[in-house]
Amino acid sequence: MTDDAALFTAMYDACRQRVWAYVVSRAGRQVADDVVSETFVVAWRRAGEIPQPPLPWLLGVARNVLRDTVRAELRRASLAAELRGWTEAVAPAEGDIADEVADRLAMRRALVSLREDDREVLILAAWQGLSPREAATVVGVSAATMRVRLHRARRRLAKALESTAATTPGPDRAPAGPRPTPSAAPPVPGGAVAVTPAASARAGARPVTARAEFTGEEA
Repeated sequence: MTDDAALFTAMYDACRQRVWAYVVSRAGRQVADDVVSETFVVAWRRAGEIPQPPLPWLLGVARNVLRDTVRAELRRASLAAELRGWTEAVAPAEGDIADEVADRLAMRRALVSLREDDREVLILAAWQGLSPREAATVVGVSAATMRVRLHRARRRLAKALESTAATTPGPDRAPAGPRPTPSAAPPVPGGAVAVTPAASARAGARPVTARAEFTGEEA
Protein backbone atom coordinates (compact mmCIF):
# COMPACT_ATOMS: atom_id res chain seq x y z
CA MET A 1 0.00 0.00 0.00
CA THR A 2 1.34 3.43 -0.95
CA ASP A 3 1.70 6.22 1.59
CA ASP A 4 -1.21 8.12 0.03
CA ALA A 5 -3.45 5.08 0.19
CA ALA A 6 -2.47 4.43 3.79
CA LEU A 7 -3.24 8.02 4.76
CA PHE A 8 -6.59 7.89 3.00
CA THR A 9 -7.49 4.61 4.71
CA ALA A 10 -6.61 6.08 8.10
CA MET A 11 -8.78 9.13 7.39
CA TYR A 12 -11.64 6.93 6.25
CA ASP A 13 -11.45 4.78 9.37
CA ALA A 14 -11.33 7.85 11.64
CA CYS A 15 -14.09 9.87 9.97
CA ARG A 16 -16.49 7.56 8.15
CA GLN A 17 -18.86 6.97 11.07
CA ARG A 18 -19.07 10.66 11.90
CA VAL A 19 -19.79 11.59 8.30
CA TRP A 20 -22.50 8.92 8.23
CA ALA A 21 -24.03 10.25 11.46
CA TYR A 22 -24.10 13.77 10.03
CA VAL A 23 -25.84 12.63 6.85
CA VAL A 24 -28.40 10.67 8.86
CA SER A 25 -29.16 13.75 10.95
CA ARG A 26 -29.77 15.69 7.72
CA ALA A 27 -31.59 13.15 5.58
CA GLY A 28 -32.14 9.85 7.39
CA ARG A 29 -30.39 6.53 7.03
CA GLN A 30 -32.26 5.55 3.87
CA VAL A 31 -29.85 7.67 1.82
CA ALA A 32 -26.84 7.82 4.15
CA ASP A 33 -24.73 4.96 2.78
CA ASP A 34 -24.86 6.23 -0.81
CA VAL A 35 -24.05 9.80 0.20
CA VAL A 36 -21.14 8.72 2.39
CA SER A 37 -19.74 6.51 -0.38
CA GLU A 38 -19.86 9.38 -2.87
CA THR A 39 -18.29 11.71 -0.29
CA PHE A 40 -15.23 9.52 0.02
CA VAL A 41 -15.03 9.06 -3.76
CA VAL A 42 -14.76 12.85 -3.99
CA ALA A 43 -12.21 12.84 -1.17
CA TRP A 44 -10.07 10.27 -3.00
CA ARG A 45 -10.13 12.33 -6.19
CA ARG A 46 -9.23 15.50 -4.32
CA ALA A 47 -6.90 13.97 -1.74
CA GLY A 48 -4.29 16.67 -2.26
CA GLU A 49 -6.80 19.39 -1.28
CA ILE A 50 -7.96 17.92 2.02
CA PRO A 51 -6.96 20.16 4.95
CA GLN A 52 -6.21 19.10 8.49
CA PRO A 53 -8.24 18.18 10.38
CA PRO A 54 -10.21 16.56 7.55
CA LEU A 55 -13.61 16.15 9.24
CA PRO A 56 -15.05 19.66 8.60
CA TRP A 57 -14.03 19.42 4.93
CA LEU A 58 -15.57 15.94 4.62
CA LEU A 59 -18.82 17.10 6.20
CA GLY A 60 -18.95 20.00 3.77
CA VAL A 61 -18.51 17.61 0.85
CA ALA A 62 -21.24 15.34 2.24
CA ARG A 63 -23.54 18.34 2.58
CA ASN A 64 -22.98 19.24 -1.09
CA VAL A 65 -23.39 15.65 -2.28
CA LEU A 66 -26.65 15.41 -0.37
CA ARG A 67 -27.94 18.64 -1.90
CA ASP A 68 -26.88 17.75 -5.45
CA THR A 69 -27.70 14.04 -5.71
CA VAL A 70 -30.68 13.27 -3.47
CA ARG A 71 -34.11 14.46 -4.55
CA ALA A 72 -35.68 16.86 -2.07
CA GLU A 73 -38.80 14.72 -1.74
CA LEU A 74 -36.80 11.61 -0.88
CA ARG A 75 -34.63 13.54 1.52
CA ARG A 76 -37.63 14.94 3.38
CA ALA A 77 -39.39 11.58 3.56
CA SER A 78 -36.30 9.79 4.81
CA LEU A 79 -35.57 12.48 7.39
CA ALA A 80 -39.17 12.46 8.62
CA ALA A 81 -38.94 8.72 9.26
CA GLU A 82 -35.63 9.19 11.07
CA LEU A 83 -36.91 11.96 13.30
CA ARG A 84 -39.95 9.92 14.31
CA GLY A 85 -37.54 7.37 15.73
CA TRP A 86 -35.73 10.05 17.71
CA THR A 87 -38.86 10.91 19.68
CA GLU A 88 -40.02 7.42 20.63
CA ALA A 89 -40.46 6.94 24.36
CA VAL A 90 -38.25 4.43 26.15
CA ALA A 91 -39.14 1.84 28.76
CA PRO A 92 -39.21 2.92 32.42
CA ALA A 93 -35.94 3.13 34.29
CA GLU A 94 -34.92 3.94 37.85
CA GLY A 95 -32.79 6.47 39.69
CA ASP A 96 -30.10 8.43 37.88
CA ILE A 97 -30.54 6.35 34.73
CA ALA A 98 -34.20 7.36 34.57
CA ASP A 99 -33.26 11.03 34.89
CA GLU A 100 -30.72 10.66 32.08
CA VAL A 101 -33.25 8.88 29.85
CA ALA A 102 -35.83 11.62 30.42
CA ASP A 103 -33.21 14.29 29.71
CA ARG A 104 -32.21 12.66 26.44
CA LEU A 105 -35.80 12.16 25.31
CA ALA A 106 -36.63 15.79 26.03
CA MET A 107 -33.56 16.89 24.07
CA ARG A 108 -34.45 14.73 21.07
CA ARG A 109 -38.00 16.08 20.97
CA ALA A 110 -36.78 19.65 21.28
CA LEU A 111 -34.28 19.13 18.44
CA VAL A 112 -36.93 17.64 16.19
CA SER A 113 -39.15 20.69 16.77
CA LEU A 114 -36.47 23.08 15.48
CA ARG A 115 -35.94 24.28 11.93
CA GLU A 116 -33.50 22.20 9.92
CA ASP A 117 -30.88 24.99 9.82
CA ASP A 118 -30.92 25.35 13.62
CA ARG A 119 -30.73 21.61 14.14
CA GLU A 120 -27.76 21.34 11.79
CA VAL A 121 -25.57 23.92 13.56
CA LEU A 122 -26.39 22.45 16.98
CA ILE A 123 -25.49 18.95 15.83
CA LEU A 124 -22.23 20.17 14.30
CA ALA A 125 -21.26 21.85 17.56
CA ALA A 126 -22.51 19.28 20.06
CA TRP A 127 -22.45 15.85 18.41
CA GLN A 128 -19.58 16.46 16.02
CA GLY A 129 -17.63 18.60 18.49
CA LEU A 130 -16.71 21.24 15.90
CA SER A 131 -15.63 24.75 16.74
CA PRO A 132 -17.62 27.64 15.21
CA ARG A 133 -14.86 28.10 12.64
CA GLU A 134 -14.94 24.41 11.68
CA ALA A 135 -18.74 24.36 11.55
CA ALA A 136 -18.61 27.45 9.33
CA THR A 137 -16.42 25.49 6.90
CA VAL A 138 -19.10 22.80 6.66
CA VAL A 139 -21.97 25.20 6.07
CA GLY A 140 -20.07 27.65 3.88
CA VAL A 141 -20.39 30.82 5.97
CA SER A 142 -17.99 32.98 7.96
CA ALA A 143 -17.00 32.05 11.50
CA ALA A 144 -18.69 35.22 12.77
CA THR A 145 -21.94 34.29 11.04
CA MET A 146 -21.75 30.77 12.46
CA ARG A 147 -21.32 32.12 16.01
CA VAL A 148 -24.46 34.23 15.59
CA ARG A 149 -26.40 31.30 14.13
CA LEU A 150 -25.26 28.99 16.91
CA HIS A 151 -26.21 31.52 19.58
CA ARG A 152 -29.68 31.96 18.11
CA ALA A 153 -30.15 28.21 17.66
CA ARG A 154 -29.24 27.61 21.30
CA ARG A 155 -31.79 30.20 22.41
CA ARG A 156 -34.49 28.54 20.31
CA LEU A 157 -33.50 25.13 21.66
CA ALA A 158 -33.77 26.36 25.24
CA LYS A 159 -37.29 27.60 24.53
CA ALA A 160 -38.18 24.32 22.84
CA LEU A 161 -36.90 22.41 25.86
CA GLU A 162 -39.16 24.43 28.13
CA SER A 163 -42.18 23.57 26.02
CA THR A 164 -41.33 19.88 25.68
CA ALA A 165 -40.48 19.35 29.35
CA ALA A 166 -44.16 19.24 30.32
CA THR A 167 -44.90 16.51 27.78
CA THR A 168 -41.78 14.35 28.20
CA PRO A 169 -42.37 11.38 30.53
CA GLY A 170 -40.29 11.60 33.68
CA PRO A 171 -38.94 8.75 35.79
CA ASP A 172 -42.21 8.36 37.71
CA ARG A 173 -44.55 8.43 34.73
CA ALA A 174 -42.64 6.89 31.82
CA PRO A 175 -45.04 4.89 29.69
CA ALA A 176 -44.65 1.14 29.66
CA GLY A 177 -43.73 -0.56 26.45
CA PRO A 178 -40.87 -2.15 24.56
CA ARG A 179 -37.58 -0.34 24.19
CA PRO A 180 -36.90 1.12 20.77
CA THR A 181 -34.76 -0.96 18.47
CA PRO A 182 -31.17 0.25 18.02
CA SER A 183 -32.13 1.73 14.66
CA ALA A 184 -34.56 4.12 16.36
CA ALA A 185 -31.86 5.99 18.29
CA PRO A 186 -30.08 8.97 16.75
CA PRO A 187 -26.85 7.53 15.27
CA VAL A 188 -24.30 9.88 16.76
CA PRO A 189 -20.78 9.16 18.01
CA GLY A 190 -21.12 7.78 21.52
CA GLY A 191 -24.85 6.99 21.29
CA ALA A 192 -28.12 8.87 21.33
CA VAL A 193 -27.66 12.46 22.48
CA ALA A 194 -24.36 11.36 23.94
CA VAL A 195 -21.31 13.47 24.66
CA THR A 196 -18.74 13.10 21.92
CA PRO A 197 -15.06 12.51 22.72
CA ALA A 198 -14.37 16.10 21.70
CA ALA A 199 -17.03 17.38 24.05
CA SER A 200 -15.74 15.25 26.90
CA ALA A 201 -12.28 16.66 26.42
CA ARG A 202 -13.62 20.22 26.56
CA ALA A 203 -15.60 19.51 29.70
CA GLY A 204 -12.82 17.74 31.59
CA ALA A 205 -13.92 15.44 34.38
CA ARG A 206 -17.28 17.10 34.92
CA PRO A 207 -20.35 15.23 33.69
CA VAL A 208 -22.02 16.94 30.74
CA THR A 209 -25.76 16.63 30.32
CA ALA A 210 -27.49 16.64 26.96
CA ARG A 211 -28.94 20.07 27.76
CA ALA A 212 -25.56 21.55 28.73
CA GLU A 213 -23.85 20.20 25.65
CA PHE A 214 -26.38 21.63 23.21
CA THR A 215 -27.24 24.92 24.94
CA GLY A 216 -23.80 25.77 26.30
CA GLU A 217 -25.12 26.01 29.85
CA GLU A 218 -22.96 24.97 32.76
CA ALA A 219 -23.69 21.48 34.04
